[in-house]
Order: sequence, then C-alpha cells, then structure tokens
Amino acid sequence: MSVPDTPPPATTGGGLPRAASNWNVPNVITVVRILLAPLFVWMLLADDGKDGWLRWAAAVLFVLAIATDGVDGAIARRNNLVTELGKLLDPIADKVLTGGALIALSILGELPWWVTIVILVREVGITVYRFVVIRQGVIAASRGGKIKTIVQSVAISLALFPLWNVFGEWVYWVNGIVMTAAVILTVVTGVDYLWQAWKGRRAKRAAV
Repeated sequence: MSVPDTPPPATTGGGLPRAASNWNVPNVITVVRILLAPLFVWMLLADDGKDGWLRWAAAVLFVLAIATDGVDGAIARRNNLVTELGKLLDPIADKVLTGGALIALSILGELPWWVTIVILVREVGITVYRFVVIRQGVIAASRGGKIKTIVQSVAISLALFPLWNVFGEWVYWVNGIVMTAAVILTVVTGVDYLWQAWKGRRAKRAAV
C-alpha cells in the first residue's frame, strides 16, 4: 500500500479542515528573508564597488536568501501550512530583497537607474494592488510571476558576483542579456497580472 507524499490536512472536531497557523516555519523563513535584505544591502554598499570580500559575501547572502523562497514554499505545501499571510508575505519578501539589490547596484553605478525604476514600478504597483483588493482574497503569485522572479534572481546574482575579475569582460555581455530578459518578463507579467485580475473581477460581477 503506497503512502501519500502529502499528509492529510488537520481537521477540527467537526471534521472540517483546520486552518494552518500563521506562526509556522515557512512564514518564519519568509520573515527572515525580509530581515536579511538590509544586511545584504549594507554589505554591498560597504564594499563600494571594490569587489572585495564584502562584495562576495553580499552576493552569497543574496543567493542563500533568495533560495529560501523555494524552501518555504515546499515546506508549506508538503505540510499543509499554506496560509493567506504566507501568500501575501512571500512575494513581498522577494520584492524587498531584489529591490534592495537593484537600488544598491544603481547607487554603485553598475546598473542603469531606468532598469531599476521600471522593475520597481511594476513590483511596487502590483504589491499595492494586492493590498487594495485584499478584502476579496489574497492573489497568489502566478506561474509567470514565479518565472519572472527566477530570471530576476539569476540576473541580479550575475551582477553581484564580480565574475568579470575571473573570466574577463565578456561576462558583462552575459549579465546584460540576462538582465534584459528580466526587464521584459517583469513588464509582460505585470501587464498580464492586471489583465487577469480585471477579467476575474469582471467574471465575479457578471456572476452576481
């Protein structure tokens, strides 16, 4: 007899599924990711573009922090710990971390400000929209949004690690191509998100 990979949800005395507590491991990991963002930004700016050990440490910290996005999601799904708070905090944590990285890179003069502004306008705009419609239910990140986050993370990681000192200046071209893909995905998924949200609200009004 096979054993299911996902345990059955906990139930109340009446047999109804018991809602997961907001104070669970996945949500704690998400909060830690948010708290690591200021430390990461400080380390990156403290290096001041000198490509020293602080730069490498900041890059490693960013990769470890952004990697927890997949960890907390996997734990939440496997243990039936998905909560509305987690759905809300998870994309916010990603935006705080990636936003901090983009701003720091622009301050250091390594990333055009227009790239940072385009990405932040999309991310902050979608986050504000989530809060505006929160009474109608938290809108979870879409598959396209998750792909966008992965590409953004890869692009930022490549920009953070001073690999040009190891492999040569051609690394700048690779960084530019990946960052361009991240910007395109950011804009496209943002427009699609708003379009899908508008269609969903229209369908609800039609049903009523």
